[in-house]
Amino acid sequence: MVRHRNGTVDRRKDILAVEEPLEIRVRWGENVASRRVDPVAVTMRTPGHDFELVAGFLHGEGIVKGTNDVTELTYCRGDEAQEYNIVEARLAADVSFDLERLRRNVFTSSSCGVCGKASLEAVEAVGCSLLVDDFRLDAAHVSELPDRLMEGQRVFARTGGLHAAGLFTAGGEVVVLREDVGRHNAVDKVLGWALLDRSLPATERVLVVSGRASFEIVQKAVMAQVPLLVAVGAPSSLAVDLANEFGQTLVGFARNGGFNVYTRPERIV
Repeated sequence: MVRHRNGTVDRRKDILAVEEPLEIRVRWGENVASRRVDPVAVTMRTPGHDFELVAGFLHGEGIVKGTNDVTELTYCRGDEAQEYNIVEARLAADVSFDLERLRRNVFTSSSCGVCGKASLEAVEAVGCSLLVDDFRLDAAHVSELPDRLMEGQRVFARTGGLHAAGLFTAGGEVVVLREDVGRHNAVDKVLGWALLDRSLPATERVLVVSGRASFEIVQKAVMAQVPLLVAVGAPSSLAVDLANEFGQTLVGFARNGGFNVYTRPERIV
């Protein structure tokens, strides 16, 4: 990545947190011989403690009430390529739940095959294309954008409990800013405004987010054809892969006058 600090620019390696999809499946039904296996959700996560994640998810959604409701947790069997990105929970015979309600209420991904590579392909499959533009942003504006985002966070100033997202011009002026308890929701509000305002594709805008840059946030920005995404926090490994795949400039750790450019640094001058 390209590191900007105190007027100096240098290239160096960085360590990123890994982000990969995890598909959660349940094997359930009273008749053990004809039990069904249903995928119930796909969530982006950092690999590790996956069985605990699945158990917590199932409990939080009201599918299981206690330890005895889960007879076994296993990784995917028979598919070495996806072995550690799919977890199957085998439920006790007396456990039942409303599958359709769960699917309506839980965000699920259409990523075919689940792995990070398949997630990138899924974004392309829904109509995303390579970002090709002449957009440029002065490095001085990049370091100022988080403060300008903070200036517009009225509810955060009173509560300290909200994320924010904003669209800015190349001159660093705010176009629209929204807040929400969820970072993804804040981004959806901003890009939804742009859609209703007939301002998409947003090829001359910068998206700034108050938290980290995840795969899903980069995906939303790529869908809106935003050429440059600036995050106050860190990007994940899959976020960097996605931004690079579609030619988006991804900036992380934009704070205290400095920032890191992880992909397509030519847009920042």
